[in-house]
Amino acid sequence: MKKSILITGAGSGIGRAAAVKLAEEGYQVFLVGRTIESLEETKELLSGSGHKVISVDVGNKRQLQHAFQNNINNEDNLVGVFANAGIGGANVYGDNDRWEEIIQTNISGPYYTIMECLPFLKSSKQEYKHILITGSCLSRFAVPNYPAYITAKTGVNGLVKALAIDFASSKILVNAILPGWVETEMAKAGIQAIADATNKPYEQAFEEQMGFVPLGKMSQPDEIANFVAYLFSGGQTSMTGQSIDINNGSFMI
Repeated sequence: MKKSILITGAGSGIGRAAAVKLAEEGYQVFLVGRTIESLEETKELLSGSGHKVISVDVGNKRQLQHAFQNNINNEDNLVGVFANAGIGGANVYGDNDRWEEIIQTNISGPYYTIMECLPFLKSSKQEYKHILITGSCLSRFAVPNYPAYITAKTGVNGLVKALAIDFASSKILVNAILPGWVETEMAKAGIQAIADATNKPYEQAFEEQMGFVPLGKMSQPDEIANFVAYLFSGGQTSMTGQSIDINNGSFMI
């Protein structure tokens, strides 16, 4: 019987790499994101068949409900949800404050995604099901001018604990990964913003940021995807309610 995993933010970066890896593992993948062209590009990279593209803004509850109701059913045997969609960047209070946009995508989006998928997860006959949210190392420490992003990603850590308790009786495990710098377009845009704000070349800003990282490097999306695949595998049935640091030593307990 087929098994399906839904991935938001599947059009690029970690989401795309995870989709490729999970398809290789034999899963049918639901590719969810805002930009249909990017999702179709991801779909072209996947092995196997039956993969579906769902173009929707995860922060829009009504759109999400409609899209999932029209594209997912119990026969898809949904066994996992990777709520990976997110947006980054600074925000400053005022007329152009991005607070609501960042909060809506990064914390409301995962919540809506998970709750809309919950009935399908519960209907699956697989003994253990898995939910994973992409958080951030910035839920562990602060940097200037990122109040919305830090607030939202810190909220992810609380959300996984709350849902892990609520879903434990259904054997649905809920965890988060907390990446640091990962070599994605979003990360490159973040470095460029730092370079622009400090009037430095990109290369200099990059080296300075890597200087704050004990291992001195960015992670690769494929490496994160391999860890995601493990967390969805049957080899892991004891970890739930955890926010797992995978950020080159940027935060150490």
